[in-house]
Amino acid sequence: MKKSKVLAKLNPKFLDGIAHRGLWNDKYTENGINAFKNAIDHDVAFEFDIHLTKDNQLVVCHDENLKRTTGKNGIIEHLTLKEIKDNYRLLDGGDIPTLQEVFDLNNEQVPMVIELKVYKKNYKPLAKKAMEMFAQIKDKRNAMIISFDPRSLWPLRKSGFIRSLLVAKSDEYTWKFRHTVESVDVDKQMFTQKRVQKYHKHYFVNCWTIESNEDIETVLPYVDTMTFQHLDVAFIKEKLNKK
Repeated sequence: MKKSKVLAKLNPKFLDGIAHRGLWNDKYTENGINAFKNAIDHDVAFEFDIHLTKDNQLVVCHDENLKRTTGKNGIIEHLTLKEIKDNYRLLDGGDIPTLQEVFDLNNEQVPMVIELKVYKKNYKPLAKKAMEMFAQIKDKRNAMIISFDPRSLWPLRKSGFIRSLLVAKSDEYTWKFRHTVESVDVDKQMFTQKRVQKYHKHYFVNCWTIESNEDIETVLPYVDTMTFQHLDVAFIKEKLNKK
């Protein structure tokens, strides 16, 4: 899809930057309610990751293993929602949030980037459950759906949401699937490549994950927005708004 059509289908706030896993820091754990509240308070779009539990519920966490953000081992896809809620807490003391809890908190105050996390080829049930949940989003301009696995994005092709394929430097082969979706979300390490730089001229491009001014200067000429962490929101907005 051409860039102009994508822009017409997105909340303009996406162009002010996207807080990676919420606006997290030493006080607020990533992908937690506190990090999302912080993003909402700063009026900035935020990104988060969803996994499918053993009992077909969607919870928010980056890794399939809860160890890094809770200090306790546990594979999300092997656990029920009740088991997760009863036995795990984020390092800041918060619950592992469900997708519904994030929707209820935000109420579309700011746009969301929702990453589908595929585990052992569960892309079909993951996409099916996600589509059921996404039906409650009132304004489709307020959500982008992303994934490293194009198979999880394919079922959403007629959903009306803008889908974006995540392309990592370590798995560049997925670049060939870029025209199966509306936009791409590219590893910052790939922006020295001419093919990525040229793609931005006609198509919508996001970049992940920006963590320094040096990163910004490298990718800024070739992106429409950027996913960032550990940087001041006002600084990111200023840089993007000067493009």
